[in-house]
Amino acid sequence: MVTPVRATMVGRDAELRTLGSAFERSVAGSPQAVLVAGEAGIGKTRLLREFRERARTTANVAVGQCIDYGATPVPYAPIVGVLRAIVADMGAEAARDVVGPGRDALLLLLPELGDGSVDWSEVSASRLHDAIAVLLEAYAARAPLVVMIEDLHWADDSTLTMLRFLMRAISNARLLIVASVRSEDVGRGTPAHTFLVESERARLLERVELTRLDRQEVRALAESLRERSLDDDALDSVFDRTEGVPFFVEELSNCIDGTMPGTLRDLLLARYDVLDATAQRIVRVLSASSGWLPHVILRDVVDIGDDALDDAVRAGVNASILEVDRDAYCFRHSLLREAAHGELLPGERGRVHLAYARAFEQHPEIDGEYELAYHWNAAGDAPRALDAAVSAMWSAKTSYAYATASQLGELALELWDRVEGPEKLTDLSHVKLMSSVASLHRNAGVGERALALVNAALEEADRSPVPPDLFVRLLRDKAQYLANIGRPGAVELLIDALALLGDAEDDNPGHVHDERLRALILNMLAARYMLVGKAHEAIVTASRAYDVASSAGERAERSIAANLRGVSRAHLGDVTEALADMERARADAVDAKSRLRFSVNYSDLLNLLGRYDEAIDVARAGHVGAIELGVERSSGSMLLHNMVDPLFARGEIDEAERTIARTLSLGSLTVPQSYSQRTQVQALLWRGDTETAKRLAGQWLPSFDTIARVELQVWWAASEIRLEIASAEGEWSEVWRAISEALDQRGGSGHILHRRNFLLKASAIIARWRDSGAEHDVDAAAETVRGAWRALPEDVATEPLSAVVDGLLAAPIASAIDVLHAAVDASDDATVPALMRPLLRLQFARVLVASGDRGRAASIMDDARHLARNLAHVATLAEVTAYADAAGLSGPAASGASDLLTAREQQVLALVADGLSNRQIGERLFISTKTASVHVSAILRKLAVSTRTEAAVMARRAAR
Repeated sequence: MVTPVRATMVGRDAELRTLGSAFERSVAGSPQAVLVAGEAGIGKTRLLREFRERARTTANVAVGQCIDYGATPVPYAPIVGVLRAIVADMGAEAARDVVGPGRDALLLLLPELGDGSVDWSEVSASRLHDAIAVLLEAYAARAPLVVMIEDLHWADDSTLTMLRFLMRAISNARLLIVASVRSEDVGRGTPAHTFLVESERARLLERVELTRLDRQEVRALAESLRERSLDDDALDSVFDRTEGVPFFVEELSNCIDGTMPGTLRDLLLARYDVLDATAQRIVRVLSASSGWLPHVILRDVVDIGDDALDDAVRAGVNASILEVDRDAYCFRHSLLREAAHGELLPGERGRVHLAYARAFEQHPEIDGEYELAYHWNAAGDAPRALDAAVSAMWSAKTSYAYATASQLGELALELWDRVEGPEKLTDLSHVKLMSSVASLHRNAGVGERALALVNAALEEADRSPVPPDLFVRLLRDKAQYLANIGRPGAVELLIDALALLGDAEDDNPGHVHDERLRALILNMLAARYMLVGKAHEAIVTASRAYDVASSAGERAERSIAANLRGVSRAHLGDVTEALADMERARADAVDAKSRLRFSVNYSDLLNLLGRYDEAIDVARAGHVGAIELGVERSSGSMLLHNMVDPLFARGEIDEAERTIARTLSLGSLTVPQSYSQRTQVQALLWRGDTETAKRLAGQWLPSFDTIARVELQVWWAASEIRLEIASAEGEWSEVWRAISEALDQRGGSGHILHRRNFLLKASAIIARWRDSGAEHDVDAAAETVRGAWRALPEDVATEPLSAVVDGLLAAPIASAIDVLHAAVDASDDATVPALMRPLLRLQFARVLVASGDRGRAASIMDDARHLARNLAHVATLAEVTAYADAAGLSGPAASGASDLLTAREQQVLALVADGLSNRQIGERLFISTKTASVHVSAILRKLAVSTRTEAAVMARRAAR
């Protein structure tokens, strides 16, 4: 038998915490009522099931279900379900005894409790209400009670009256009432609407509104169901069609590119089926539109009386199919539109789209270029569709809506061969159109499609000659797209393009004389040389670009040339001249493109130089500009990445993780994405999650190695990941291998600043290696790193960093006191990464202990603990705590923890040792996050430690 995959609940942590907090208050004796509201499929039932499973560990849970019985609902139906569950647990006799005189009233709902001899004329609604309240109070006295009423929108008046009474009358019982309601089914005039308005006004209910999932949450849910990863195109499809509604994600997760499952279509059309013929027609007509449709367009398309149109739309709104906003209409959900669109007959569909196209043409005051292209195409008028698609494409590009523009461009390409004389109609050649659409895809972050289109354009240009300048631009574009996705060949293409440009003085008719284009291509070539590690060639080429741009009066290209030359000089260690060039670049950055390039490269350079605060400021400002230009998925993702490394250096791991999450969610081009993936692995290692870091590195490193052939900094990134994972696992032979490979011929052929920062990181890891007691090869590794450091230029190997490296590489012996003292002092310099500070203090304390100065060592270890705690670097804090404890420089021994802590605190400490957060501890023990935090604070105080990690280390040691 195949076991069905159960969806993982995602994106509902806050809602669970709200329910948990209400439950905790009810357990303390203060009755609570919570309403979980949201649209159909949003996950109300899933949330309540998850909460119910947790609540049952410490409470009794009774569930009542409201059922749609049409116009004649059964009175008290969900209340009966609750009462039967309670009586089944208490026993009939105990239930009768509890309610006492009210037992006759209770028999109204549970006749099986009596013998049929009740005088019904003596039973009133108030007696029934009192009897049920007494029963609930008595049952809640035995154990906390959670009463769940699902689908309150179908509740009858009697049930709602009963709930209103219970929420007001029960004031001192361990009772939590949780109800769920479908928001769209509680319109004005319904009993549930009146009940909710009154209850919320009287503050009898706390409302929890479930919202739709975001893009990353949709990915997590779909992948949990598919049990395999989802690529960006598939994610786009799921997210666009489901709009973040969990039920729809579940239904479509295994048929992403296929038709809607029939069961889902039937469910969606159930509301449509009850509409009258006119309303159904309006819904079908609206399904042929995209997005919000202005009223004037719909009126012209359907051509019926205003009153009839208003009634039909109102019926669609009341059926929760349509929404109204000012003077426009839209479907509540794209899948509803998709299902309704399937009800259009073929001939009807063509007529509707034709009517839409004509209506939009009659209303030029409405911005409807996209709609014109869509409807003319659907109506089968290819010439008009092509003309509208190209026009809308240029408009979308002007607005930086690159994703929309690229879709319109694809439509134009699809229509091209169906139109006679498309060149005259669009004033474009086919090659030029392909080139333009490729550029739009690139700016939208879709690198592979951009490359495919420019390749097709070049093939066509070979068959049918195009103007020389267009051919040069195609070579330039292909070089750029190859670079964006980390493939080789860009340098050769740019050299070919320069050959076609010729010299400024020649008169060869086959050459293009465009000095701005020459400067641009020279800059691109300089960038490729810079990134591959050929700094000398980059400087020469950028200088040539600078001169050409100056002669042509192109300040923006001159800015880019100075920018590239400056970074290349820095890679050779000439920091002074590099910064002078960057100032030239800043002065000439007169347009958005040059300013963006300056922000990307200058923020990266500032980070490499250790000017972390400035790096973050420059990158953050540049990122704002990238968003305004609509290029967040390309240049914008690079700027986000340029914030992450300096955040790491400053020890701001929380902000770094938020920024990494943003970059990963963008689905950007291959190369920028690789930088984000590198920092994701490093963040996981920082948090101590070596297993996940190693798994992701195994997935991503093959791609890194491919990209590294054309981008040396990705090669350094891969080297760092291998080094850090080997260190985290204590695989010192692999550490030695990673260091040796990184310092080989390629590692020394440029990118001096990357080399320097790698050596700094390697020095810290060698210190850990030495502390582990595994002496094999550690001295050789230390000497190798020390020698490589001393070979760096003076501008790069600054005094503070050199002192830090000397301290990290020093053997922890008494004679190293002065070296380590100097290193500790130097580590406070702003250019030194924050993580070096606790590590060096740990090393200093070791030599102080070796020399007999335990008092000074204890003071230094206090500093180390404080610094490590603030950094939240799991491995460093564990090392500091372990050494302090082993050397007798810490607080009370872990073996005494059981005597110091209460039973609940010991329970919490065990979960802390398992790595659970306060929220997770609260969920596991069913206490609030705040209460969990109070317990953790008490534990830290009693154990005389400063952090959760220290407490966890003590707990694990005690367990051994």
